[in-house]
Amino acid sequence: MAGDGQVTLGRTVVKSGARKIRRLHNGQVLAGFAGSTADAMALFAKFETKIEEYRGNLERAAVELAKEWRTDRVLRRLEAFLVAADRDGVFLLSGAGDVLAPDDGIVAVGSGGAYAVAAARALARNTSLDAAAVAGEAMKIAAEICVYTNDQIVVETLE
Repeated sequence: MAGDGQVTLGRTVVKSGARKIRRLHNGQVLAGFAGSTADAMALFAKFETKIEEYRGNLERAAVELAKEWRTDRVLRRLEAFLVAADRDGVFLLSGAGDVLAPDDGIVAVGSGGAYAVAAARALARNTSLDAAAVAGEAMKIAAEICVYTNDQIVVETLE
């Protein structure tokens, strides 16, 4: 999983070295976000509770968080996306109740997400790069195109 470090407020960069990826459940799960920072922090906390409650079962935790996110009066106002992954899968979660597992295991969120997905798919199909290298290179390409994505890329892997 890879993330850039840029945080913007409107059209202004307010931070360039943010960490948008966290390790959860004793380092066995990665979670990353895009959207409002405060909202994402609230989602991280909720997701961390769910992943512990369901003993690391990523799919179950993702579904339960999405249900709560969609139905809770306060949570459903959160403006963020969450990507969660373990060694077996990856999910994109949204406040609309979406729990999406991409066919090819490649997903991205945020302003540069479409650029990163396109680049990652091209790299995965046409090179022998490993997943970490694909994620990092795709984010670098997105940073070259999207003004809301920077090149302060952090790549996290699961052992």
